[in-house]
Amino acid sequence: MIPLVDLNAQHDKIRKELDAAIAQIIDSSSFIMGPAVKELEAGFAAFCGSKFSVGCSSGTSALQLALEALGVGPGDEVITIPHTFIATIEAVSQCGAKPVFVDIDPATYTMNVDLLEKAITPRTKVVIPVHLYGHITDMDPLMEIANRRGLKVVEDCAQAHGAEYKGKKAGTFGDAGCFSFFPAKNLGAFGDAGAITTNDEALAKKMSLLRNHGRQAKYEHDMIGYNDRIDTLHAAILNVKLKYLAGWNDARRANAQRYNEALKGSSVETPIEKDWAKHVYHLYVIQHSNRDALQEHLKEAGIATGVHYPIPLHLQPAYKFLGHKKGEFPVTEAAAERILSLPMYPELSADQIAEIAAAIKSFQG
Repeated sequence: MIPLVDLNAQHDKIRKELDAAIAQIIDSSSFIMGPAVKELEAGFAAFCGSKFSVGCSSGTSALQLALEALGVGPGDEVITIPHTFIATIEAVSQCGAKPVFVDIDPATYTMNVDLLEKAITPRTKVVIPVHLYGHITDMDPLMEIANRRGLKVVEDCAQAHGAEYKGKKAGTFGDAGCFSFFPAKNLGAFGDAGAITTNDEALAKKMSLLRNHGRQAKYEHDMIGYNDRIDTLHAAILNVKLKYLAGWNDARRANAQRYNEALKGSSVETPIEKDWAKHVYHLYVIQHSNRDALQEHLKEAGIATGVHYPIPLHLQPAYKFLGHKKGEFPVTEAAAERILSLPMYPELSADQIAEIAAAIKSFQG
């Protein structure tokens, strides 16, 4: 079996460092907001090129904290895409606001910025570009529209650790960038964790308060907040892994190029990287007109795959109340029927990629 993700292959190479980091937390008993959290916040901010970073309990909580800190609430609208994980709009709903969708660009799966302005209403407060699969959104025109229309921008960077736009990293364009450290991400913890980047000191302070019961001193609470802190144990693990992230991203990019070469002449469409982007390939996503049969064929060959995501958000049962119908976002809907994620991780070997490509080329469906 070739797995979709192989965390053991990653952890085995750095196990001594991970064991030492975990042991240090156990020995110090600094389980909540210990020194490793500040170390991670400083290190991740430096990696991204932002002034501040705020650790939190998940990528979902990162989005909610950022939106709430920006004053999003009932009656507001937040524009994003329907082709992403539901957490993107769950955070909008948790603030009492309404998610509004813009269809995706067929090449990058990110927001079609040409459609953005038509979706703006007097109630629009925030735009959430989702840097999906590791490819960043076309940010210059998006930021021009947002700045001209007086809108805040919260980047969903859950799959884009280290992705770049014209040499600048994801999470540094808008008011805030929201990252997930779910274990399978390019930078993953040993459970749920996340972080928010920003260049706004006041916003960073507000998000820091919100994630920790609204308090600065132990029993003095400046605002009503949440228990959305990042565990010190996860921070310590992430501090070890952060040193390797740039190299791991380079390895993902190299594997993507191997896939591209190996799949030439096959019946699948391979990912596109725009000339202004640096893709970090959290996922390597192909398209095929008979996706389900191809997926079954690969399963029989011992190759794990995934579909990210099979049901667009505007058609999810949980969001039926928005009143959307099939056909409203045709590019998203077409992609949902054709996309297939192949195994992708830094340790994936050239021989494994050749085996996967050969299995795809043998498919007769």
